[in-house]
Amino acid sequence: MRFRAVLGAAMLALAGPPTFAPSLAAGPGNPIVAARQASMKEMAAAAKTIAEMFDGRRAYEPAAFKAAAKTLSARTGPALIAEFPAGSLGAPSAARPEIDQARPEFEALARHVGQLADALAAKADQAPTAITGDMRMGAMLPMDGGSLLGKRPGAAETDPAKLPAEHLLHLILQDCSSCHSKFRQKTE
Repeated sequence: MRFRAVLGAAMLALAGPPTFAPSLAAGPGNPIVAARQASMKEMAAAAKTIAEMFDGRRAYEPAAFKAAAKTLSARTGPALIAEFPAGSLGAPSAARPEIDQARPEFEALARHVGQLADALAAKADQAPTAITGDMRMGAMLPMDGGSLLGKRPGAAETDPAKLPAEHLLHLILQDCSSCHSKFRQKTE
């Protein structure tokens, strides 16, 4: 139940509003903002595909799992950082200008979600024909040291390669929610 609530919040955050105007500073119809919006929608669709497979709302297909995981991997890390250059931030775009003021924190989040997505893509490369127990999050796995409001100080970081695929997806969504809560503004 908690996973579905997290998934729902993260999917809404990733998808954003149906339409919103690009940054005035960057000019109407800015291709950087349009590309960023398209990328976010691709990531939301990929995450939804994987989540629905684990929730049983979509049939598990190894090829679809691999394609979705590859999309997340390709759109995060350095690619995500590159989608937020100065001049494409601020109202009426949903990207807050605070990204530039806290650039190291933003980039650290983008790199972390990239590491998680890369680990998920590596697992998807070896995807079995059906979801196995070792792909599942499991009841006893910690939630990365904290709640959705943030990690506990000093929480140990687990090697993403050692985590089950479902847990990696959950952590990716958690990072997306954290980033959006700090760096994404609501638009009309």
